[in-house]
Amino acid sequence: MYGGPGPPSPDRFTLRRLMQKYAKGERISVVTAYDYPSAVAVDQSGIDVCLVGDSAAMVVHGHDTTLPITLDEMLSHCRAVARGASRPLLVGDLPFGSYEQSPRHAVASATRMLKEGGMDAVKLEGGSPARVDAAKTLVDAGIAVMGHVGLTPQSISVLGGFRPQGRTLDEAALVIDRAVALRDAGCFAVVLECVPASVAAAVTAALNIPTIGIGAGSATSGQVLVYHDLLGFTRHPHHAKVTPKFSKQYADVGAVVGDALRAFRDEVRDGSFPGPKHSPYRLGAEDAASLARALDSRGMGAAARAVEDAMDRESKGE
Repeated sequence: MYGGPGPPSPDRFTLRRLMQKYAKGERISVVTAYDYPSAVAVDQSGIDVCLVGDSAAMVVHGHDTTLPITLDEMLSHCRAVARGASRPLLVGDLPFGSYEQSPRHAVASATRMLKEGGMDAVKLEGGSPARVDAAKTLVDAGIAVMGHVGLTPQSISVLGGFRPQGRTLDEAALVIDRAVALRDAGCFAVVLECVPASVAAAVTAALNIPTIGIGAGSATSGQVLVYHDLLGFTRHPHHAKVTPKFSKQYADVGAVVGDALRAFRDEVRDGSFPGPKHSPYRLGAEDAASLARALDSRGMGAAARAVEDAMDRESKGE
């Protein structure tokens, strides 16, 4: 008989554990993931928070910006990640066009992120009054929200491209004010993207919630990087064009992948793959002989000889 859901895993990194870690001054690790394999890798590595970022538009779908990705596409990524990552806190990015029309619009989209996407929380960009209202409405609806100020990629049509923020007095004050407003709206954390380290330090000191930096110096409560960037996963010129300057590459997975694919290509060309080790399925000798005779009787001599030749190679271990 069904007895209801079981107790949560003791290893599960919940929002409560996030705040406990923040209270102790322990730094928080955040990595993006967009599919089941990357989610499994993030899960097994002990990362605290897994962000299903709308950066999937660029690093997975090949767009130049994050704007084209839809809510339905994001939900597909979220579901795959939720199946692969059971330990970290899961945060889904609300994509451009899924929350701007009204706070009610934001609640509808965020609800889908949790119910259909399997996310624990959502992230929305910007700290304008409209964004703050949306964040407050989401929190009031019982949805955990991560804010995001500084460079907000969804706003590049207004910003005129990917431009660092907070580099003048007025801009710095605006970044701080918007972060505070998001905190007051109930956000549990705020991402600070592409702002001077001094501004990020000021925001971190002003807030009593975690700040997650990306291109914002080391004074934040934690750091986030894009999975493909930190692994050096993609070597295509398009990806090189959009890889940010602040991203540290911890591995050159792209080179390993390229070498493996070229080795496969060469072995296919020269016929060395597959060898006996990778051809595990066998037809018994008597059945093979019967098959060859049957093919001969049907006028399929070439096929019969192919069976005999294959069996001869198998007997020689080739």
